[in-house]
Amino acid sequence: MVYYARVPNPWQHADQEPREMTSSNNEYDRPRLYAGDGDRLLEADRNTDRIVLLPSNDPRQATIGGGEIRIQWGQSLLRDVLAGRYRTVVCSINDTDNSHGIIGTLLEMVTTSQWNIESATSYAKVFQDAIGLHDRHDNEPYVLKFDLDSLLILAILRPKGKDHFSVNDLEKGFRTVSKMIENRHDRQAVASVSFLGARSNQLRDENGKEPPFEMVVKAMYNAGYRGDVYPSLAMWHTAPTGVFATYPFPDSLDRMREGSS
Repeated sequence: MVYYARVPNPWQHADQEPREMTSSNNEYDRPRLYAGDGDRLLEADRNTDRIVLLPSNDPRQATIGGGEIRIQWGQSLLRDVLAGRYRTVVCSINDTDNSHGIIGTLLEMVTTSQWNIESATSYAKVFQDAIGLHDRHDNEPYVLKFDLDSLLILAILRPKGKDHFSVNDLEKGFRTVSKMIENRHDRQAVASVSFLGARSNQLRDENGKEPPFEMVVKAMYNAGYRGDVYPSLAMWHTAPTGVFATYPFPDSLDRMREGSS
């Protein structure tokens, strides 16, 4: 049996009755997105890959400095980086093979880069070996900096001897990242990959499975990160499950989960 939950509008007053949708309201009150017949032609059916974006916060309210993580649904990290929208990107690296990681793509695409994937991997190995001689790995994971002039890459180094990141590794890594960008206006704006759907540096939970996206952004948030996050491409096909554009998610989600137990 399937249950459908109505998501409350977070900026609708409690004593305000939902407005009845009539054909007149549908026709005249709903904002138009496209010129001509574009709205009708682009109505998605159940077989269409789509993202269902849910309202989470009152858009009329804001806090100075921002206290949320923005989730960039439907956007391309690589295109936004090349367009100069970010000064810093957070991703991952290991000391053996990063040929399938996004760091290699970034090093190739940024024209001011003097790094390539081979030299970056060699640097990670030299750093990892040095840590092995002088440290007990208590501070892992470490964060390596790759300055490409127009872009700074903060690459969380996968702990030595492990073939994946844990959620705890991710949170510890982002604590370091947060310190490295705190009060550094020259390193803003900052974006991060979601660490999900990775091939070179997989993220797994205690059961050896990929954790839900909520656990990932929670770890980032708890570590003090307040930049943007780009979901994996596979997450663009989550409909009919709705998604939120910011984290923390609204309290209504927990209330619905408590009600369904």
